[in-house]
Amino acid sequence: QVQLVESGGGLVQAGGSLRLSCAASGSMFSINTGGWYRQAAGKHREMVASIRWDGTTNYLDSVKGRFTISRDIAKNMVYLQMNSLKPEDTAIYYCNLDRLGMDYWGKGTLVSVSS
Repeated sequence: QVQLVESGGGLVQAGGSLRLSCAASGSMFSINTGGWYRQAAGKHREMVASIRWDGTTNYLDSVKGRFTISRDIAKNMVYLQMNSLKPEDTAIYYCNLDRLGMDYWGKGTLVSVSS
């Protein structure tokens, strides 16, 4: 089992920055991928950024150049640095880990961007 806890969400003005953190605990061996997803009100959950444990990253087109995903394997942490935030980035952000083909999710952290 893997447990995930997100932190770092909040209210920020457009153009501002936030850093989300995801603390993982439990069985951490054989992690394939870590990622951040978001779900805005009335919309489906979408992948924002992902990082393979070899460091390869992938981003949603609308956040490329603004968001950066990283992980600290020794600390069992996954981060999402979000810069130049826009109102359309407002959503609940969820941390995800893929371990041995199973998905694990945190409970989410709210990011609100005001115009």
